[in-house]
Amino acid sequence: MSTPEPILETERLLLRPIGPEDAELQFRTLNTPTIMGHLGGPLTLAAIAEKHAKSRDLFAREGFSFLFVIERETGELVGHCGLKRVDAEGAKNPGDFEIGWIIRDDRWRRGYAREAVEAVLRWAFVTHDAPHVVALTSKRNEPSWRLMERIGMERREDLDFDDPRFPPEDNPAILYSIDREAWAATR
Repeated sequence: MSTPEPILETERLLLRPIGPEDAELQFRTLNTPTIMGHLGGPLTLAAIAEKHAKSRDLFAREGFSFLFVIERETGELVGHCGLKRVDAEGAKNPGDFEIGWIIRDDRWRRGYAREAVEAVLRWAFVTHDAPHVVALTSKRNEPSWRLMERIGMERREDLDFDDPRFPPEDNPAILYSIDREAWAATR
C-alpha cells in the first residue's frame, strides 16, 4: 500500500490522512505514557487500529478526520492533529466539530502543535464550513488549554462533562470553543 499524500502543509509540517498500514507506526512512535498521559494512557495496537479505521471511515464520509503530522525536514511522524465529531459519552454538544492533537515529546516546545492546529482550524472553517470548533482537555493538562487560549479559543464551562474514558484526575473534561468569526478576526 502507498502512503497517503499530504493534504495540508505548513512551513515545517505536512499533514496527511491516516493510511491502512499506519497503526504500527503510531503504536511505536506516539503511544508512550508521557504522550498519552492525559488521554487515558497508552493504547493497544488493536485499539489504535480501531481508531484508525474510524478515522478513515470519517474521512471517506465527511472529508475530514485526524491526520498524521510529518516533520518536513526529517520525514518523521511527530504527531497527529485533526477533526472529528464530538462523540464522547456524556458530552453536551454531540456532533460539533472537535479538534485534537498530540505531538511527540521529543518535539515539544517547538511550536509544532500550534502550527498543526492553525492549519487544521483553517481546514475546518474554510474547507468544511464549520460554524465553530471545540477542543476538549482536562484542567490538569495545562499546556493543552494554554494553547487553546493562545489561538483564540474561549473556555466553555457550560459544556464541561465527566468523560468515563478518563480517570478522575482528568475529569471533568473541559471545553474550549472558537467560532468562524472569532477565528477570522485573528487572521
